[in-house]
Order: sequence, then C-alpha cells, then structure tokens
Amino acid sequence: MARRPSKEKRESNFIDTALKLPVLVAFFVAYITTSSLKIAFIATLIVLGITIVLLIMRKMKSQEKLKRSGIADIDKMDGRQFEHYLGVLFKNQGYTVTVTKAAGDYGADLIISKNGKKIIVQAKRYSKTVGLKAVQEAQTAIAHYGASEAWVVSNREYSYEATELARSKKVKLYNRDDLVEMILQMNPEITPSPRQIIEQLPQSDMICERCGKSMILRNGSRGEFYGCIGFPKCRMTKSVV
Repeated sequence: MARRPSKEKRESNFIDTALKLPVLVAFFVAYITTSSLKIAFIATLIVLGITIVLLIMRKMKSQEKLKRSGIADIDKMDGRQFEHYLGVLFKNQGYTVTVTKAAGDYGADLIISKNGKKIIVQAKRYSKTVGLKAVQEAQTAIAHYGASEAWVVSNREYSYEATELARSKKVKLYNRDDLVEMILQMNPEITPSPRQIIEQLPQSDMICERCGKSMILRNGSRGEFYGCIGFPKCRMTKSVV
C-alpha cells in the first residue's frame, strides 16, 4: 500500500501546481483568442507575477498564524510542560482535566471529561513523526480508564501506519495544524501562552530524545545513568559522562 506523501511534499506539489496551472491556462487562452505568441507570453508573465504574489501573501499569512500560536515555543517544551499546556487548552474549552502521573499512566497523559463523556489524551511533544505505538497505547487506555474514546495530540505529523490504525479504532489524531488552530481559538487574555507555561514549569536539564519527557538520575547494576520518567513505556537511557 502506498504511503501518504509528507506534509512538505504535499506543500511542494501544491506550489508546483499553483504556478504551472494558471500560467499554462493563461498562455493557451491568450494564444487561442489572439493568435499572437507575443500577447500570449505577456499574458503568461502577468499571470505568473500575480500567482507568485498570491503565494507569497499566503506564506506570510501562514507564518503570522504560527507566530501567534506560539508553536515555536511548544517545540521547546518537555513532555511535562506540554501535558500541562494541553490541560490549560482543554480547560478553556470547558473540559474537566486531570493530568496523570508521569510513570504508570497506562497510555493516558490527561483525562478530560465534559457532559458525562470521558476522553483519554496522549500528549506527544515530539521532534519527529509520531508512530504507530502512540495509537496502540491510546486505544488500550480506553478500556483501562472506562473512556468513550482517546485522542493523541502532537506538535508533529503522524506516520501512515498510525493514521490508518486510528481510523479503525476509537482514536482521533490531532496534528501540528490542528494544535495551532486549537490555540488560536483560545482567548489569549485568559489562557497562558506556551512561553508562560515554560516559565511556570522549568524544564529538567535533560530531555528524552524519544518521547520528550524529562530524564532523571537513576541507579542501576552498572552504576548511575539517566532514565526517562516515562519508564516503562519509554526505556530511553543516557550514560552519565
């Protein structure tokens, strides 16, 4: 089964189509109506210029939206900060929110409820694509917590496998664009910004590269090492230099 193109590839294809299609249409329409190559080329250049300006404006609007959302600060958060920030966003939407303990959470980082409906939320502040495991853990947590469904919310995109599995389960995936839209819908006067959350909850000195949670100093049979607080879900370790 073919994989879905990455977001970057889809955007590249969109820009490519947005440039080629109107230019080709302008050329053929102008040439057919005037039978003049000169006029057709002039019309093509005019349409090309207008198209480029529109694409630049679209890009600037997108960048402004990202800036207002504070997504760049979210990318700098550790797992705990991201969980608490999502808790703030869901509270703003009228949900009752419980942030679970870091270890032994059985696939739920937050438990939110509204109108008698309980939802499990996995918060994935990643620096890479979110894979299949996140969906599997979220789906398992539904039964453990007696929830009606589960959500996975991330600052990144999801793999093709994760997307396909979520469709067959009671799991909804919220990617980077969904998160940005969620943030922009919030009232900034009563909702802390991502930067404020970072200031309120200082990061640990070391962050797990695999899941984004904090790493703490532990003792093992071979001495001290840094281990992820998400253990046993995440078994990432680093040696003490």
